[in-house]
Amino acid sequence: MKIHEAKTEHIWIIQSLSSRVWPHTFREILSEQQIAYMMDMMYSDQALENQMKELNHHYLLVEEQGEYLGYVSYELDYKGKPWTKVHKIYVLPSTQGKGVGRLFIEAVGKIAKEYGNLELSLNVNRYNKAVDFYKRMGFEIIGNEDIDIGNGFLMEDFILNKKL
Repeated sequence: MKIHEAKTEHIWIIQSLSSRVWPHTFREILSEQQIAYMMDMMYSDQALENQMKELNHHYLLVEEQGEYLGYVSYELDYKGKPWTKVHKIYVLPSTQGKGVGRLFIEAVGKIAKEYGNLELSLNVNRYNKAVDFYKRMGFEIIGNEDIDIGNGFLMEDFILNKKL
């Protein structure tokens, strides 16, 4: 498996992966309407370009034998703190359990540590099975929050942190 840094010319890869991962990941947690709304909100060309160019989100892709398996996005010095915020981490359902998520967490952790950040932080839906994965990776639940994302939709998340 090889990690690549994604740029704006890779937006189509991120969109392709998200369209295969999101409906599968959230089908039992969110309505089809909320999934569609959030996909447009986070994965449109404009949204991804804004994340990369204006919000300082960095994207990494994992590729194996010419196939992209997943993506992670992160932001160094989140809100002025010595933390790296993992905004997104998704892998194809067929590759879950094969070490792609671990590879992403380790890669982002290494980048964050080299940058001088002390912790990784992320939000995860309280009903997402990935909570257990994050705990195995050394994250601890430090709180929860409900985020109004508009259109009558709410994100119900745990906040998790991991010391580096």
